[in-house]
Formats: sequence, C-alpha cells, structure tokens
Amino acid sequence: MTQRIDKRDQKGGEAKPAATFTAFGLAAEAEPLPAGLYIVATPIGNLRDVTFRALATLAAAAAVLAEDTRVTRTLLMHYGITTPLVAYHEHSNEAVRERMILRMQNGEALALVSDAGTPLVSDPGYKLVQAAIAAGLPITPIPGPSAVMTAIVAAGLPTDRFFFEGFLPQKSGARRNRLEALVGIPGTLVLFESPHRLPEMLVDAAAVLGGSRPAAVARELTKLFETIRRGSLASLAETFTEEGAPKGEVVVVIGTAIEEAAEETDADLDARIEAALTRHSIKDAAALVADETGQKKRIVYARALALARRGDDDA
Repeated sequence: MTQRIDKRDQKGGEAKPAATFTAFGLAAEAEPLPAGLYIVATPIGNLRDVTFRALATLAAAAAVLAEDTRVTRTLLMHYGITTPLVAYHEHSNEAVRERMILRMQNGEALALVSDAGTPLVSDPGYKLVQAAIAAGLPITPIPGPSAVMTAIVAAGLPTDRFFFEGFLPQKSGARRNRLEALVGIPGTLVLFESPHRLPEMLVDAAAVLGGSRPAAVARELTKLFETIRRGSLASLAETFTEEGAPKGEVVVVIGTAIEEAAEETDADLDARIEAALTRHSIKDAAALVADETGQKKRIVYARALALARRGDDDA
C-alpha cells in the first residue's frame, strides 16, 4: 500500500504533500485512497500490534472517525500520522452520520476506528456502516487485532464454535436472566466485563451455568501486565471474590456444558434418569436430565426409554 509519490502534478504545479507515517524510525508514504469508509482495526494494548496497511490507511484518509479522540491521538502521534480526528461514538446522531456520508460522496476516504481492537465489536460503528451501504458507498475492512480472538486462542478452551455475548446486564437479576438464555449455547462463550463487576458476574455465571464449567479470565491482553487465570467458574468466582476486582480490561471465556457433562459416567447418567422416572414421564424425565447434565436430549431420551422398558420387563 506504500509507494514513492511524485511531489509535482502533471501541470507542473505543487501537488498536495503525500500522506506519511513513521515505523521503525523510517518514514513511508501512503497511496491515496478511493472514496469510501475504511473499517480499521487498531491495537488492543501493545501499539506494535498495528499492521502496515492500517497505518497507511490512517495516514491517507481525509479524517479518522474515533470513539475517543484522545485515545486514538496517542496511536497516531506514535506513528507520526497527522490525519485530522473526528469524534464518532454512541451518542453521535443521524445528522453526524449524514455529514460523514456527504463527505464520502464528495470523494473523501474516511477511516473508522474504535478505542481498541476491531470496530463494530461492542461499539456503535454499525449504524455508520449501514448508512454508507444504503448510500452505495464502498466499505473496506482493514483487519487486525481483536480482544475476542486474542482471548479465545489463549484460554485453552475449544475454538471450533464460540458465541460472543459482549457485556452482560449490570444488575444481578437481569444478568442471571440473560445467563439462563445462554445455558444451552453449544459452544464456548466469550464475554466482556468491567473489572469492578467481575467478581459478582463470575458468581452469577457459576450459579446459572454450572460451577464446574472450565473458564478463563484474561486481563490486560497484549499489555505489560497481561494475565490469564484459568480454572472452573466456581474457583475463579471464589478467587476474584477474595482478591477483589482486578484492574484493566477484562475478557471472560467460558467452556460449554457438554464438557462438564463429559465427566459423568454412564452409571451416573442412568442413576439420574431412574430417579427422574420415579417422578416424571419418560419425555419429561429425559428433558429434565438433559438440562441438568448438558447431554443431548435425544441421547437422554433414548436411554430413558431403554431404562423404562427394562423396568417393565423386570416387573
């Protein structure tokens, strides 16, 4: 994306100075960008995690739309980028979006960033993307760092299927209700959480999802004091309740209920089913045990049916 650009235009006059950025002590010139919206991923902590393509895009854009201009200014200054900053956040209204659309329709390239990581993941950028699409403007993603992906690959939990929930409700009652809806998700859960709410959230998660579920709490990812604590939900809830709220950005990764159920033996499962059959019909007993253990309902139902038939034969 970088090249040497002639400072003179074809008419012999002085051309607009080329956009530049500095990396490893060397200055580079960035190619001009076609008009449109560029979704640029930025570091989640370590400034060295930015890509060259991201730097060239930020340098060549007519403006950088930032969730918090103070945060983004630090990144731009570090790499010698002088592109103007424009605030764009959750309180930006339709009028602001209309101005941004008009600028792009007039031939400008605008770069959208969040405070850290990939824009639109738990930030308000999607409304601008929708507006740009509706206006027929091109959307160009510039991939890079993501707290979600960084946490999940370091957690030591299955990555073949995962569900990103973002932030849970702040109050315990609403939070537990939302966790109830996530019990049956057939994949690893990824949550964002504020440090001061982490101990209470882990307690609620252990109570609703099951204390023996494997989990990891990743803090300050890519930064100097990065830590990843792994264990069961119950043990992590106890640890952070005793230690108190940590400092810094937090990502919580939680394993599936199927992993918890895998430790249960066939004999244990049969005992659960037989106990349930004394109080419920085959269908209801199977549904109850499946919910309790995380086993697939069709498997539990087939086993319940076999046990019920065996009981009839014995009688």
